[in-house]
Amino acid sequence: MLRPNAVKHALTASREVYGLYCSTPDPVPVEMIGCTGYDFVILDTEHTLVDPQQLETLIRAAEAVELTPFVRVPEADPGAVLRALDAGAMGIVVPHVRNRHSVDEAIRAARYHPEGMRSLGGGRVTGFGRIDPAEFIRRANAEIMVIALIEDAEGVEAIDEILTGGGIDLVLPGPGDLSQSYGVPWQTRHPLVTAAVERIHRSCVEHRVPFAAMARTPENHARWRSEGVTAFVLGEERDLAAQALRRHLDVVTGSGPGERATPPPAMVSIP
Repeated sequence: MLRPNAVKHALTASREVYGLYCSTPDPVPVEMIGCTGYDFVILDTEHTLVDPQQLETLIRAAEAVELTPFVRVPEADPGAVLRALDAGAMGIVVPHVRNRHSVDEAIRAARYHPEGMRSLGGGRVTGFGRIDPAEFIRRANAEIMVIALIEDAEGVEAIDEILTGGGIDLVLPGPGDLSQSYGVPWQTRHPLVTAAVERIHRSCVEHRVPFAAMARTPENHARWRSEGVTAFVLGEERDLAAQALRRHLDVVTGSGPGERATPPPAMVSIP
């Protein structure tokens, strides 16, 4: 059932919030993210194969541990926006926002009249009828977040136009795709990429729209925090899990990163 959006209210009060991308279509990692103290999770349905039933289960897992669930939807897919919100997502992350038209289409899909034209429906988000329909529309429009993911050079160039007109609750840069857009794939610290992210941040400050920094290191976190940023995405759960597994192997075996030779083919051993 629709509940207050803790992340949206925290940002309004200038309190810090932390989140992770989650690309594993299983509820256990979602629960782990919530239990370890994160405020929100971005469930990825753009790059991963997640069916509607799975997505609803992932959202339920987030709700169970008081983790605010956002969903990154495929590009230009209003049907995916509707299904994510009807499943209980508290916001949508719209990829590859390149112009104001992309924002307007996302708002139309994510919000009800008079702000948009989200298709009317019932189900779990209304508590199966516990919330009065008119009250649900009002509350949904107030609580659901539209999050713009800027990951193309065109989006950086149009950032002021994108933010003018309102309707965006949070802006998130995508350094990976930005690097490719500028012709330097995966060079996320290239001057072209860092300048683009800075440009996005400056525009957010000018238009008073919250900006979410990608902060994978303590240095990046401290730097953005010093500039007044209060929303942080600290990476993706698969990357963090793989790093932890490698580190554990290195610690237990006493070898450094990359020192272990390629292991022989696995053999069955009965103790």
